[in-house]
Amino acid sequence: MNTSLDSLLRPRSVAVIGASRTRGAIGAEVFHNLISQGFTGPVYPINPGAKAVQSIRAYPSIKDVPDPIDLAVLVVPASRILAAVDDCIAHGVTALVVITAGFAETGREGAAVQAALLERIRSAGIRMVGPNCLGILNTDPKVRLDATFAPAWPPAGNVAFSSQSGAIGVAILDYAKELGIGISQFVSVGNKADVSGNDLLEYWEADSRTDVILLYLESFGNPAKFMKIARRVGRKKPILLVKSGRTAAGARAARSHTGALAGLDVAVDALLGQAGVIRANSIEELFDSAMLLANQPAPRGNRVAILTNAGGPGIMAADACESHGLTMAPLSRKTEKELLRFLPPEASIANPVDMIASASAENFQKALPLLLNDESVDAVIVLFVPPVVKEAPMVAQAICAGAEGADKPVLTCFMGAHGIPAAFSSLREGRFPSYSFPESAALALSQAVKYGQWLARPEGKYPQLEGIDSVAARSRLESVEVPPLLGRWLPPDAVEDLLRSYGIPVLESRFASSADEAVLAANELGYPVALKLVSETITHKSDVGGVYLDLKESDAVALAFQAISAALEKAGKLEEMSGVMLQRMAPEGIETFVGITQDPSYGTLLGFGIGGINVEIWKDVVFR
Repeated sequence: MNTSLDSLLRPRSVAVIGASRTRGAIGAEVFHNLISQGFTGPVYPINPGAKAVQSIRAYPSIKDVPDPIDLAVLVVPASRILAAVDDCIAHGVTALVVITAGFAETGREGAAVQAALLERIRSAGIRMVGPNCLGILNTDPKVRLDATFAPAWPPAGNVAFSSQSGAIGVAILDYAKELGIGISQFVSVGNKADVSGNDLLEYWEADSRTDVILLYLESFGNPAKFMKIARRVGRKKPILLVKSGRTAAGARAARSHTGALAGLDVAVDALLGQAGVIRANSIEELFDSAMLLANQPAPRGNRVAILTNAGGPGIMAADACESHGLTMAPLSRKTEKELLRFLPPEASIANPVDMIASASAENFQKALPLLLNDESVDAVIVLFVPPVVKEAPMVAQAICAGAEGADKPVLTCFMGAHGIPAAFSSLREGRFPSYSFPESAALALSQAVKYGQWLARPEGKYPQLEGIDSVAARSRLESVEVPPLLGRWLPPDAVEDLLRSYGIPVLESRFASSADEAVLAANELGYPVALKLVSETITHKSDVGGVYLDLKESDAVALAFQAISAALEKAGKLEEMSGVMLQRMAPEGIETFVGITQDPSYGTLLGFGIGGINVEIWKDVVFR
């Protein structure tokens, strides 16, 4: 287990440097939370202007504390941070949480101070969260650490959360408390000067109290490392993420299809999809998915059964499921016969199963296991619209009883009830997620299905390719003289040499600068041939009539050359024509597109899909 963060998240003692007697001040709230939430070790307030803080003896400096300290929480002005850190190092502190703002987020001067701060703590072997953060929290009864200034203490549970935004963190903790989602640990990473999301993923991978990991990110510090870690951790524990600050990966106005197709956010989607990370579009969606995966098994497929006492919500749920890529499971004849034994004639036994408004709690308890035992069903959504409000807790108990021992996920929807009300405590005890409306349940289930499908895939291996001559490829590239107008577009012969160096077969080609040369080249290659414009400036040849295909004899080749020349002359671009390239026509097959672009943050992005001149219209391309 990675124990390098133990001093942060499982400290034996804590000092608050900047602890205040004035409630409402950040230093006062951090200290108050540590005391009021029952941190299991000693807490030392550091305040040179007070003898006591909130009735506890204060010390003018951390150097005056007679006992060892694992964690120091710094809530002093940025101008005093470096001196405070020096005092911590002298006292032997092993972990810091720097809540103070005013560092790299403020500009060049703040970045310089942050760099000095980082150099100090790394030289001393200290781990640090922040600066510019909300703090950290651990609900483990053996720790009960609340080193934040957030007003809410969430219920203990199995969900760990890292937030890059302190303000979002405050809302997250409050929302978790409202929904009854149990938090194991929470870390507001702030500027991520030292401890990052990657560090926390590795720590939570081995944490026995964490089963689900949630992340709110505004940026990836090291995307390649994140993918490597997330791919490994995701096999053990689902990772869910909200990513704000949409990346510009692949969106620059590239002069190739790859740039136009990559779009603003495709690199992030590709990264997360390969790593098995579930991407949510909002905090609400994040928690809806977390409620499911923290409490239920990942579904083995996308076939859903809906059980309801109201036809309208059942139809809404079916529509929502279909729109999110889920399939309404066709119930077996055996299941339908068993349902007919106790449901009234007016009930619908097809999926969705509408037991009508008179359905009792007993009906729910009998019907649910029948759906769960049907081999065509991978998950069940149970909807209840209370004709009489007092019946809802009884139905909740019936759902728990009916789903006991099931190895398929069960989602509940008590229309209008947000989260799990106290009256439905049986749902919480039975670990069944509950949603206000069927659309939320369907979306959460679709995310869990994607995760289950990713888990079912083989992990894969990096292939060991033979016949790769990267030395020859680099030498060929370095030998090319690129004219200023050409930018980074390589001439056709250099492209062919490059591809062959990497074992990619290329159709034989010939270059011609006149109609007569084109005919001679076509005769050498053999018919039919393709004839394409070669230009240092015109990249999309079809746009200027620069491509002729399936030419079967010499006259057609000559006419094609002349037609291209005439079209360019008419457009005032004849001087941009270097000549033409001729190739044998490829055999029949599916025309495909392969493109690569380099993003400064995410590295190599590979696109693959249907090719042709309409590739940017169809956009039937995937990226990895």
